[in-house]
Amino acid sequence: MAMIDGGHLVAKYLKETEGINTVFSLSGGHIDRIYDGFLEYGVRLIDVRHEQAAAMMAHAWSMYADQPGVCLVTAGPGFTNALTGIVNAAMENAPLVVISGTAPVRDWQKGALQEIGQADMVKQSVKWHAICHDPTRICEYLHSAFRHAVNGRPGPVFLELPPDVLNVKVDEDLAVKPGKGAAVYRSASDPEAVKKAAEIINNAKSPLILGGSGLALSDCGPELQQFIKTTGIPHMLLASGRGYAPEDDGLSLWPGGLIGVLAASAMADVVIALGVRFNWLLMFGQGFPQAKLIRVDIDAAEMDRNRQVDVGMSGDLKLTLGQLNKLVENRDHTAWRETITAAYTEAIAGEIAARDQASDPIHPQRMVELVRQAAGDDSIYIIDGGDTCYFGMVGLTASSPSGVYGAAGGQFGCLGTGIPMGIAAKAAQPDKNVVVISGDGSTGLNLMEIDTAVRHELPITCVVNNDQAWGMIKHGQEVCYGDQRIIGSTLGVVRYDLVAQALGGHGEFVEKDAEVIPAVQRAMASGKPAVVNVMTDPCVTSLATYNFVEGLKMEE
Repeated sequence: MAMIDGGHLVAKYLKETEGINTVFSLSGGHIDRIYDGFLEYGVRLIDVRHEQAAAMMAHAWSMYADQPGVCLVTAGPGFTNALTGIVNAAMENAPLVVISGTAPVRDWQKGALQEIGQADMVKQSVKWHAICHDPTRICEYLHSAFRHAVNGRPGPVFLELPPDVLNVKVDEDLAVKPGKGAAVYRSASDPEAVKKAAEIINNAKSPLILGGSGLALSDCGPELQQFIKTTGIPHMLLASGRGYAPEDDGLSLWPGGLIGVLAASAMADVVIALGVRFNWLLMFGQGFPQAKLIRVDIDAAEMDRNRQVDVGMSGDLKLTLGQLNKLVENRDHTAWRETITAAYTEAIAGEIAARDQASDPIHPQRMVELVRQAAGDDSIYIIDGGDTCYFGMVGLTASSPSGVYGAAGGQFGCLGTGIPMGIAAKAAQPDKNVVVISGDGSTGLNLMEIDTAVRHELPITCVVNNDQAWGMIKHGQEVCYGDQRIIGSTLGVVRYDLVAQALGGHGEFVEKDAEVIPAVQRAMASGKPAVVNVMTDPCVTSLATYNFVEGLKMEE
């Protein structure tokens, strides 16, 4: 009779059944037995300095390792610290398995250490939640967690494991032993709907493709690229969907950024939405009233959200695009693409000029271009911040799946994501250069994770766009109230580079245009986690800030 305690059963299931070899966590007494199991079964533990970062790392792991991310937190404040990362994952449909300790069941309602209603606090932001009371059923509960995380519309799940379940030994032969829970079951779309969509696409004069994170979650790169090549339709891929089609094919609208896609959608006669939500970034789908809408989404409830569809296809994107590819016809939309380019070029002419001209002080768009020249287009870029996210997303080209990811540019607008996500990306793809471009405000939120990167030998390069402020807020205050009424949004010159050095990493302080490329190259060559602190023009306001401020205005 082989005996095993509950904590070791968790580790064994993760490694041997789900194939999880990396978990992101911060230690705590309630989950110690699981940690001990990691030693026994060879699970890599990346221990962080704040549980928020653990959840964000697990989120990024799900993008770059092609499997659900696992975040393990202790009870009470360990759990509450992780909430921001969990909610962000929910907003971005990231398959995240959050395992949390809890107060011992025997002490509930007695005032036990760290006894709070954790499930009640998180249930609005997870697809599934449960607590396991029987150590023989631990694997069964983990199987359910993974199954719910990856199937249908992916998202985070939450499982509580009390210490008086983790610390109890059971006969391993009596434990429930289900198979892998993270198997994905795919369904194609209604053939009649596909046929109707293909007819509209084949007759369109000025069609537009909008793609989102559903592309990444379906891993449909080949099918998407065939669809674009056949139809010749201009495209804008957002969120983790960037890089699933070439951005240098002459059809990508990323040179024009969100200005380009808004201009294109306002003129399009057909919009094809692939795994993308019409949230505030896309004007809730109200920016193209003249266009027919074809929509593909794994969630049928998403079809008419904010905007009625003309054709809705509920199914897996990989399979649905495969269906469409059999019916769509070759088209040349060169003239339409040229019309779009002309529409947005004037609006971003200043940014294009700033990108190519040396400046003093350094324009943030110029800084992004210099970083791109130093690190190359084949790096993974993760962008964090307000204005910084705008400049980074527009100025970089994604050459691989999720190759440029606006970590703070999603529906939750969650700052501080850059460094944790960069660390996880490097852990998942160690042969790739990983560059985080972060605002100075965002950098400060999780800067201590440079220590995590140092301890685990994960050499990312973080380039700080240091405009000495929470730039989007500061410039928004200037626009709304005047430059004499700035409050709570200035930071001054902060030496993030020296913090990196103190933590055992590499640091560079840059004030001149000509210093940016050599500094980034030295940082990447150092073999250490690095922070390149670039002082940029504090007066530059992005187009995103003006749009943000406009969106917050209320009728008087």
